[in-house]
Amino acid sequence: MFNFVFWVLAIWFIVNVVWMWFKLDDQTLQKTFAWINVCAIVIGFWVYYGVTHDISGIDGWFITMNWVNIAVAAIQFYFGYKGMSNANHMHHAAS
Repeated sequence: MFNFVFWVLAIWFIVNVVWMWFKLDDQTLQKTFAWINVCAIVIGFWVYYGVTHDISGIDGWFITMNWVNIAVAAIQFYFGYKGMSNANHMHHAAS
């Protein structure tokens, strides 16, 4: 299970980062990917710490990918929600 989840999350990570980079202006996509990343992070840490596994070559990569995915999710939340509070402020100021 450990190896399987690692490879699923690794493929998701690569697709996510590439797609995120080319669609930085698509706020809906950024928000969607950020929330999917939250799920991937929870699953990643749960599997890493909750599933018995041998110390292997992917062990370090797995935990590193989980932590890097937190940074990616933060970036996606930023691009997904940037300007929303400013837009709400502008809407109220115009009223």
